[in-house]
Amino acid sequence: MAVLQSPWHYSGLILLFILLGTLREARAGQIHYSIPEELDKGSFVGNIARDLGLEPQELAERGVRIVSRGRMQLFALSLRSGSLVTAGRIDREELCAQRARCLVNFNILVEDKLNLFPVEVEIVDINDNAPRFLREELEVKIIENAALSSRFPLMEVYDPDVGVNSLQGFKLSENSHFSVEMPGKADGPKYPELVLERALDREEQAIHRLVLTATDGGDPARSSVARILVTVLDANDNAPVFTQPVYRVNVPENLPVGTPVLSVNATDQDEGAHAEVTYSVVRITEKISKTFCLNVLTGEISTSAVLDYEDTSFYELDIEARDRPGLQDRAKVLITILDVNDNVPEVAVTSGSRSVAESTPPGTVIILFQVYDRDSGLNGLVTCSISRSLPFELEKSVDNYYRLVTSTVLDREQVSTYNITVTATDKGMPPLSTEMLISLNVADINDNPPAFPHTSYSVYIPENNPRGASIFSVTAHDPDSRENAQVTYSLAEDTIQGVPLSSYISINSDTGILYALHSFDYEQFRDLQLRVIASDSGDPPLSSNVSLSIFVLDQNDNTPEILYPILPTDGSTGVELAPRSAEPGYLVTKVVAVDRDSGQNAWLSYRLLKASEPGLFVVGLHTGEVRTARALLDRDALKQSLVVAVQDHGQPPLSATVTLTVAVADSIPDVLADLGRPEVPHDSDASGLTLYLVVAVAAVSCVFLAFVIVLLALRLRHWHLSRLLQTSGSGLAGVPASHFVGVDGVRAFLQTYSHEVSLTADSRGSHVIFPQPNYADTLISQESCGKSEPLLIPEDFCKEQDSAVQQAPPNTDWRFSQAQRPGTSGSQNGDETGTWPNNQFDTEMLQAMILASASEAADGSSTLGGGAGTMGLSARYGPQFTLQHVPDYRQNVYIPGSNATLTNAAGKRDGKAPAGGNGNKKKSGKKEKK
Repeated sequence: MAVLQSPWHYSGLILLFILLGTLREARAGQIHYSIPEELDKGSFVGNIARDLGLEPQELAERGVRIVSRGRMQLFALSLRSGSLVTAGRIDREELCAQRARCLVNFNILVEDKLNLFPVEVEIVDINDNAPRFLREELEVKIIENAALSSRFPLMEVYDPDVGVNSLQGFKLSENSHFSVEMPGKADGPKYPELVLERALDREEQAIHRLVLTATDGGDPARSSVARILVTVLDANDNAPVFTQPVYRVNVPENLPVGTPVLSVNATDQDEGAHAEVTYSVVRITEKISKTFCLNVLTGEISTSAVLDYEDTSFYELDIEARDRPGLQDRAKVLITILDVNDNVPEVAVTSGSRSVAESTPPGTVIILFQVYDRDSGLNGLVTCSISRSLPFELEKSVDNYYRLVTSTVLDREQVSTYNITVTATDKGMPPLSTEMLISLNVADINDNPPAFPHTSYSVYIPENNPRGASIFSVTAHDPDSRENAQVTYSLAEDTIQGVPLSSYISINSDTGILYALHSFDYEQFRDLQLRVIASDSGDPPLSSNVSLSIFVLDQNDNTPEILYPILPTDGSTGVELAPRSAEPGYLVTKVVAVDRDSGQNAWLSYRLLKASEPGLFVVGLHTGEVRTARALLDRDALKQSLVVAVQDHGQPPLSATVTLTVAVADSIPDVLADLGRPEVPHDSDASGLTLYLVVAVAAVSCVFLAFVIVLLALRLRHWHLSRLLQTSGSGLAGVPASHFVGVDGVRAFLQTYSHEVSLTADSRGSHVIFPQPNYADTLISQESCGKSEPLLIPEDFCKEQDSAVQQAPPNTDWRFSQAQRPGTSGSQNGDETGTWPNNQFDTEMLQAMILASASEAADGSSTLGGGAGTMGLSARYGPQFTLQHVPDYRQNVYIPGSNATLTNAAGKRDGKAPAGGNGNKKKSGKKEKK
């Protein structure tokens, strides 16, 4: 009988384990604890905070946690106490089986620094399992002639505990023939042997009933029993014998299912039925029974399932050979599984972030991951790599851990997302590899200001633009993202003529569209200089600016302004003198006008719109000079009325009119004398002409009355045709002045009831005009324009006259630029239909001549048909009227196409040709009296 070892006291053993658990192993960088198995959940293992050099409250702050792989968590961290505790009950036998030392390894990760600390916990066995027989009853057949000291193997006894807690001895019930012994083995299953101490005699006792007790060395000791039935057989001299006691074989794990592994062989020297041997597996587990198959007749062992080195690398089988009478022999089969490279490496990300700021310095740890291979040896040795073109590197850490760190500074505007392929390759033959894709987003920082596509912008808008209209749009691009790329627009603070810029221009802060808050006036200012600021919404915000030049384009919005002649304020009409002796081309007066617009809108042309004596006077198209077209005759009326229209070249053109009264006489007394007496015809030819004119006027009057009667009748019957006639009527404004053939000259005779019939050539109808009194002063009165008669003056012509009457006073602040001032017409050689001057030298010469003439007239040294300094107006206003009240238009007077200057009219009458004139000559002293 085996002697049982002395048990230890259980409570003392637990205390010893706790004391051992507080010790750290001396190995560098590793923390070691030791605890007994079967502790309750939450039991103290070790003070991990102290061993890491941290305070308990720092565990949560620094993100300390347990990192393990491939098994459930056996331990946990108590963040309040800083201790390592059990996460549940730990069964050493389930965890480590029969290994002498049960070690659990894991790592402690400090999250903020990404540092790993290996920890090893040893699970110490306690006596929590009793020895257990594989079968509780066993029949042993022994031949009666068995030799003394013969040994008969019994059933397997297994104790999961190790060390002193494992199976220590057997005890056999009282008998006279047998004893029990146990072969010396350290751990694992025990096979007790029944030893024959006394010869058997079947005839004396054929059956022996024994009780076998197995006891371990724990404190308290645990035990179990089995019943053994010994049957004494008849003699069988020889038992089967294996060819070798231990069979060893190495097979690769990729061996196909059904492949024979090896064959065992046992021989029996007996003959007949005593030599028939069968094979069986004595110790068989569920795993072995599923993996291998034994042929009971041949002893061949083959695979019945796929072998996996990573699951089980070693198998031990106990094979028994038994003959028919029951004699037996046993042998061991040791099967070693060889590893092949059949597992690809695996990559598992442990910690880290999938986003990194572009301002991250080189060497920053981004991700911590682990690689492992279930194979062994070189097949399980794994190396990791990434593409060298990426701005990242891999650094080897502890226990197959790798760190992904930055190697250069990142720029999100160049690359916003990195797809990093981590390749893990083992060193097997052939090598196997796996790839893991890590998508890393580069987080944006506000490191780029908004940028405009151009350094400056120029915008051209016409004047008189509507208020609130959009005039331009600017766009700035920010390569950043999200709020760092949200651009807002604003205008730099500035003033224009003392007024804040924001009063003229506004900008939409989101779209960059600029709006005009005022209607711009080209004559007020011609350009605006401003700066547009684009700012992003980052922290801190970045901005950039761009210059914007807004140029106001001139529109034809100013009617020509007549500077001379100036209408008197008392309602009278100024009078210009024309001597009876004047020859054709004699300069009577000159209409001077300016236009506040510029360019083509300020080019003026003059035309004679109406004259009381057609064909007697002409007006220079570009100069505004009123000259005689023929020699004055005695029959010409003393008082001649001229309506001169001044029109610019804008689109649409604007015009103004002025009424001139020309007195045909050699001097002021002659004018007063002729006006004071009735005019008597001097010859029969004049009387005959007057008679013809009276008859013609009477005939026309009759035709007019008949036409009016017929028209009224038609209107009563066909009243709806009046609108059609009104819309289809042709205006007089569009008909050239040369198409009119006036029937005039009877004004002296028809002072009280007079009318005028104007027939237009190439016209579909005739227009009958009832002129008002003083029609010589104004072409069309406002009252006649207000009438709704469809046959009278067209509407647009009346509007043109209204605009001429209601013209705005000149603004002395406006100026023509040098490029916009047309030149003189001195180079045109007096041609009225010539091109517009555009020579700068001619322009300067014209300005000088005009200023000289204006100064001379203001000093009283030059006149036009009158006394000194009166420009021909002394006949009406007296010598005290001078040009001193005339404003200074030295910068804005423009007379296009002129080939003459304002000179002394008296000099003309004395026979002196004006400078640059067209050759008008008059003999000195020649006068013609009526």
